[in-house]
Amino acid sequence: MDNKLSDCLNDILVNATEVQAFIDGMSFKDYLADRKTQSAVERKFEIIGEALNRISRIDEEILEKIRDYRSIISFRNILAHGYDSIDERVVWGIIEADLDNLIADTAKLI
Repeated sequence: MDNKLSDCLNDILVNATEVQAFIDGMSFKDYLADRKTQSAVERKFEIIGEALNRISRIDEEILEKIRDYRSIISFRNILAHGYDSIDERVVWGIIEADLDNLIADTAKLI
């Protein structure tokens, strides 16, 4: 496996796992009350999305093995460029519905 590809996959796995650690034991209400955690989670999703974007330039076949990669890249763009309109319900929904799949898919590829 190409070193750059391996680095990107590791970045995705590490940052996704850190999101899980950041919100461990939190309810959505707790999350809403904690701007520091919101900022940290959003930053991690930006890194994940950028890593996926880089993979798209390295190996499209690998990228196709990660569920919802297009949506994740789009979400990264919203976080980076539409920072003033972030809906925390959407962020929380992604954590609940998609993060485990991302971790599982990435772990299989590593």
